[in-house]
Amino acid sequence: MNIAVVGLGLIGGSVCKALKQKTSHTVFGIDINDIIKQNALKLEAVDYVIEPDKLVNIDIIFLCLYPMESVKFIKDNIAFLKKACIVTDVCGIKTYIENELDLFLKQNGCYYVGGHPMAGKETSGFFNSNASLLQGASYILTVSPHTDSAAFNKINDIIKILGCSVIVTDSNAHDKIIAYTSQLAHIVSSSYVKSPTVQFEKGFTGGSFQDMTRVALLNENMWADLFLLNKDNITREIDNLTEKLKEFKNAICDGDKKRLAVLLSEGKKIKQKHL
Repeated sequence: MNIAVVGLGLIGGSVCKALKQKTSHTVFGIDINDIIKQNALKLEAVDYVIEPDKLVNIDIIFLCLYPMESVKFIKDNIAFLKKACIVTDVCGIKTYIENELDLFLKQNGCYYVGGHPMAGKETSGFFNSNASLLQGASYILTVSPHTDSAAFNKINDIIKILGCSVIVTDSNAHDKIIAYTSQLAHIVSSSYVKSPTVQFEKGFTGGSFQDMTRVALLNENMWADLFLLNKDNITREIDNLTEKLKEFKNAICDGDKKRLAVLLSEGKKIKQKHL
């Protein structure tokens, strides 16, 4: 099949390289950066680079752009899409993409399958991408009332070939869970490093500090979009965390060792049971 990857950043570049390494599909790359396109060809991450008006020959499109850019790309270029083309994405928000593209693509004779690879690193961009980034990662696929089973199965098969473990859910469940498992962690990490004490951290840190601060090295524009597009879910998680922090603060202020021990024990038990 002919597969186009739109957006050759960290995830897009890694998808291209994995497709080239593990499948016999022909891989086409689309990006606005000429240097990246030249290097993608030079490094054989793609077979060809094309412009959107050449999508007429593409069977599957991987959208590896920010959420709103992904929607805009498809709506701006719908006239170029081949009939029965399957469009999937890698965005960390699913309800917004599904609402914008699912029915729209169906009405235009194409299919949408939502996707989100649970893979990444602190550094972004094509030059940090690699074929093994997705290996062993969970890859979430979402289904809706409009999901075509044959289209879903094709994407599912490709994702498995790339070395991922597929998790199937709906967009609402995805966004609710991801607010806790991913988005909240980035907000906490960014907030944590803003303490004035951070200027004195050299020589005083261990693994816990590194774990807490790692994802503060984020792409601020992408994450700002993700937070805003998942407002209800992420604010609910922030409220919950704030309440839990208040419980600790109150117990400390009251000098209540017994209460502190109970709070810490509760967290330990949850970790042991679920994580």
